[in-house]
Amino acid sequence: MEIQSRSPQAMSLLRHKTDKRSRTSRFFGLFSFKLLPKLTTGCKMVFMLGRPRSALFTGKFATGTLFGYRRGKVCLALQEDPTCFPMFMLELPMSTSALLKEMASGLVRIALECETRTHKKRLLEEMVWAVYCNGRKTGYSIKKKQISEEEETVMQMLRGVSMGAGVLPCQQQEKETADDELTYLRSRFERVIGSKDSEAFYMMNPDGNCGQELSIFFVRM
Repeated sequence: MEIQSRSPQAMSLLRHKTDKRSRTSRFFGLFSFKLLPKLTTGCKMVFMLGRPRSALFTGKFATGTLFGYRRGKVCLALQEDPTCFPMFMLELPMSTSALLKEMASGLVRIALECETRTHKKRLLEEMVWAVYCNGRKTGYSIKKKQISEEEETVMQMLRGVSMGAGVLPCQQQEKETADDELTYLRSRFERVIGSKDSEAFYMMNPDGNCGQELSIFFVRM
């Protein structure tokens, strides 16, 4: 596990302690700890991530985050690094609990397919995606043009985390139950460009090597 402290202006984010829950899911089997941010009661979260850049990903690596309430939908965010504004974010058409089950079973392959005839945009600038998980179509998603205040808060809370998995405090009082904890998985991904119409992101293990647990594929038909 690697935790990077970026800026003294960012909030004192994360203190981790051992999560004693049963590790029945590979979601927590990869990195087992629980992160508890230290927040000032009543304070408003200031969004301090960097602003969007003119180009999309330019490097060989990216930071990928999957997060969501257990009984809600799971979101996918891709950033150049944990301090940058997300360059790609969408809500997958599947619940967080369904993804946990898939990860508990072994390898997970998430494929996003875009059908377009113009091919004028960069691949990750496309808006509408058909989503497949381990070969099964789960539905359609639309890339977010703007992220919500709650999503901004999650990104800010994880600003100092480069790799890990855990549970974040609920942002809404009505969700403060064990079943509705906000879970997340963040890792570094190796970006492989096949062509202007295909890219893949392979999750890397803490030792820096590419793992086989999770891969994300983008394809334009």
